[in-house]
Amino acid sequence: MPKSRPFGVTLLAILAGIGAVVAIWATLQMLRINLVGFGVHNFFGANWLGAILWGVLALIYIWVVRMLWNMDPQGWLFVSALSALNLILAIVSVLGKSSLEAELPAIVISGLILLYTQLSGVKKAFGVA
Repeated sequence: MPKSRPFGVTLLAILAGIGAVVAIWATLQMLRINLVGFGVHNFFGANWLGAILWGVLALIYIWVVRMLWNMDPQGWLFVSALSALNLILAIVSVLGKSSLEAELPAIVISGLILLYTQLSGVKKAFGVA
């Protein structure tokens, strides 16, 4: 019998999907493909490196969304670690001359995901003590 998916896990998967969209958006802005943006994206003068890092994070987010949707117990651990990595990359991007406005969507979404994964109901749904 398949496990039922609690609302909290569904919400977490949706937030992770939004995180993937934000990472894809940052990748496109690093590559200067996006004409509309919230601010200036730079990564220490090597925007190609920033685009690669953001692109890899986007792919991992897509993989994690699938894990969360299928109620894989490791999905909780991966989404927690990934949101922390995304926060770190956004902060490093700000230090690398990106504007705070450009990185604010990534910071907000990653922070929400990280906080939400620490709620007891979400941990309980994945069997984390």
